Amino acid sequence: MAGVNIDDIDMQILAELQDDGRMTNVELARKVGLTAPPCLRRVRALEDDGAIKSYHAVVDPATLGYTITVFAMVSLKSQAEADLKAFEDHVAALPEVRECHMLNGEIDFILKVVSRDLQSFQQFLTSKLTPAPNVVSVKTSLTIRTSKNAPGVPLR
Repeated sequence: MAGVNIDDIDMQILAELQDDGRMTNVELARKVGLTAPPCLRRVRALEDDGAIKSYHAVVDPATLGYTITVFAMVSLKSQAEADLKAFEDHVAALPEVRECHMLNGEIDFILKVVSRDLQSFQQFLTSKLTPAPNVVSVKTSLTIRTSKNAPGVPLR
């Protein structure tokens, strides 16, 4: 991705698709001032270059019964690459873990975890997360309210 030339029209395309990934190519072309064929070529080039990674629906967790979101700060016994990879592989297989970020500093990873309720989260924590490879400690914070959840990056 480093070296890809993205011009102003590409940025407009990215901004529009980030806001509404379901819009038609014709609608997108109209919004960015192109005709449909060159707009589609640009979108395909952005996909091929990796600027557009995927398209997906944003699902409301509460509607599906996931009433709590928890951030778990995980410290590992070892930061050797093999140990980091083993932990990452473990959490990649846990559907409750929606995000996993390796950090610089005292905490090694922060995880965003969704759960149906507090009891379900406790079960997840004690049976799947704390026994994970190399885990020395897990500190958790339950979210009370989400005032902003903006996917993507600032493009405008």
